[in-house]
Amino acid sequence: MAGVSMAAEWQLLYNRYNRKPELYLMQWKHVDFMRNKVACAPFGGPIAAIRDDAKIVQLFAKSALRKLRIFTSSGQLICETVWKSPGGRLIGMSWSDDQILVCITQDGTCVFWGNGVVCINEAFGIFAVPDLKNPRVVQLADCKLEDLPHFIAVIEPQYTMSGNVEVLLGVGDHVLLVEEDGVQQLGVGIGPLQKIVVSRTGKLLASFTHDGRLLVLSTDFSNIIFEHTCESALPPDQLAWCGMDSVLLYWDDMLLMVGPYGDPVCYIYDEPIILIPECDGVRILSNTSMEFLHRVPDSTVSIFQIGSTLPAAFLYYALDHFDRQSAKADENLRLIRSSLPEAVEACIDAAGYEFDISQQQTLLRAVSYFAVRFGSQFQRDCIQEMCKTLRVLNAVCHHDIGVPLSIQQYKLLAPAVLINRLINAHNYLLSLRISEYLGMNQEVVIMHWACTKITASLGIPDASLLEILLDKLKICKGISYAALKHEPHSSKQIPLLLSIGEEDTALMKAIENGDTDLVCLVLFHIWEKRPSLEFFGTIQPRPLARGLFITYAQCYKREFLKDFFLSTGQLQDVAFLLWKQSWELAKNPMASKGSPLHGPRIKLIEKAQHLFSETKEHIFESKASEEYAKLLSNQLQNSA
Repeated sequence: MAGVSMAAEWQLLYNRYNRKPELYLMQWKHVDFMRNKVACAPFGGPIAAIRDDAKIVQLFAKSALRKLRIFTSSGQLICETVWKSPGGRLIGMSWSDDQILVCITQDGTCVFWGNGVVCINEAFGIFAVPDLKNPRVVQLADCKLEDLPHFIAVIEPQYTMSGNVEVLLGVGDHVLLVEEDGVQQLGVGIGPLQKIVVSRTGKLLASFTHDGRLLVLSTDFSNIIFEHTCESALPPDQLAWCGMDSVLLYWDDMLLMVGPYGDPVCYIYDEPIILIPECDGVRILSNTSMEFLHRVPDSTVSIFQIGSTLPAAFLYYALDHFDRQSAKADENLRLIRSSLPEAVEACIDAAGYEFDISQQQTLLRAVSYFAVRFGSQFQRDCIQEMCKTLRVLNAVCHHDIGVPLSIQQYKLLAPAVLINRLINAHNYLLSLRISEYLGMNQEVVIMHWACTKITASLGIPDASLLEILLDKLKICKGISYAALKHEPHSSKQIPLLLSIGEEDTALMKAIENGDTDLVCLVLFHIWEKRPSLEFFGTIQPRPLARGLFITYAQCYKREFLKDFFLSTGQLQDVAFLLWKQSWELAKNPMASKGSPLHGPRIKLIEKAQHLFSETKEHIFESKASEEYAKLLSNQLQNSA
């Protein structure tokens, strides 16, 4: 039977079964991991590939141009562009949480996480960009490195006590924990460590030592959770967590799965693979296929484990007897009558974890045929909800869409985020159908489609295009035309403009309306989304927006305001800000003569004097600043 053959494919790691069903046969051609740099997004996201210029490869006439190509997880080409090497050699490539491809060029090395990145340059300086949506560079403490570390790993800000990123560097026989404010030595004598990977929760580390041992430790290196000696001291090409139950090590043709107890599981591959960690397992991408290695859920084990006598197994196999018109169907049901709710719950749960549609249907048929007759309304609701979820998952997993989400990933991602990703991939029809099926607002999908249609419809007169769009949109009851500028109420129009990325239009509309609350709403949205210089360029020619920003920043973001004034050449305004800071320090009781705050006051005044001296209109202020700085310096010396 199908259940028996399914269980035969499982691998036992101590007392837990694992499986790796094939999700796709890849539809791409001529993608070879030996020749390409590849970046894979989690949650079944897209794959970016570009020829690795660090490797010597044979070029053919039509492949001489270096192209960056984007594929779905099933290998369908989404788009491609000629790589023009902006900024120099490509050293790192990764997808952000928002599925934006980030490429880093020039020299050094880098490590990505979520929406951030840490880089080490040629001079061994360590820099972090905590939020790629607002790329502010932070220099971390100087480690006095003389060579690149054995490894670089990141503990994300959400898992640190300080709320800032922490970087782990393998140096000598220990590890350096580097923050913005300092450096600590950890695990002295435990190394040298060749590789480290941080668990999804940020609480554990999997590391590979110089003498071929896998160590799983707490992030503070105070406790070794378990240790496994590998057959080779050669560090693995890839090291990854598989959920929280096991660690994967990959060398050339061998993938080793190690758990805290028992012998490891070994998988052999005759082509290179890439490990893509997910919240509940690891996707395994090769040149020809995509697999998903994960722990077999308890509900699935209770049904399909060979020799299982649990109620869920009796319920499942009762369906087979029923289809063969065997009396054993009734016999099975009588045996589990008192445990029927438990069996129903297990079959519904197991259906949710299956990628094979026929297996989903069989599990749910087993429930529908027998359990609904005796079950409660609650069980019927559970079956309906699971059917609804599976229809969505099966639709996005189809090879034409190529988003292979497990049910756990889907719940963690949330339907609204999934729909936004489908919209951004221009899968409008599917997005609309899923939104309608789940009872969600379809307006965002329709407006995004309409705006894309407008952008792509070159050569069609505006009036004709608008008439076509409005005629189509009338089908949707209650739709707002804000994104097409036909919504009379700005309070509705502006949030919708922001939701589809029309920030400049939203700002223009808010300023025209004269509502300062709406202008502030748009400003904060643009501020968060755009780089600083681009944000400054957006507000500079707009007096109302500029004035509101300056008023807010004077109270809450003074350093950012200095950057704005410097970018626009308003040196005297920066100087006045420095004066204001100095006077605020003077009000502090700790700023009395000879206190530690007295020195910083002098430095602020000296900086203001230098900036005033750059403008002819502020000679008086420059001279006054110079004399005041001398006065404060004399006071400091006399009090010493």
